[in-house]
Amino acid sequence: MLLHIIARGKIGRSSEAELVDRYLARIAWLTRITELPDQGGKLPASLSPAVTIVLDEKGPPLPSMRFAEKLGRWRDDGMREARFLIGAADGFEETDRQAADLILGFGAMTWPHLLARAMLAEQLFRATSILAGHPYHREG
Repeated sequence: MLLHIIARGKIGRSSEAELVDRYLARIAWLTRITELPDQGGKLPASLSPAVTIVLDEKGPPLPSMRFAEKLGRWRDDGMREARFLIGAADGFEETDRQAADLILGFGAMTWPHLLARAMLAEQLFRATSILAGHPYHREG
């Protein structure tokens, strides 16, 4: 299953970009990042079937084990792509949230989109490590 991060804004050559690259390089699954302008731009075509996850401060957080279970279930159910949408400063329209298969938050605090991208990359690495039985994740 392709893990596809679709993010508004350019990350450039920043320390956050280094973190994203570091974690995505460790993932054995296929990964892709698509950057869109802060406003406008068109979402890339998805593989079919796909699942869409919107990162939003209003979304409930998931413990890492539950997030890994969801990824594993989607993979096992034949999803070809998991699309993770990270918005710009103003977030998402209600129609975007309603169209999502999952709304995911990283807690009640608001995070800059560049840092959210790095946090997502780490959680994707953690989830795929959990599914592979790798000892990276320590529960408890």
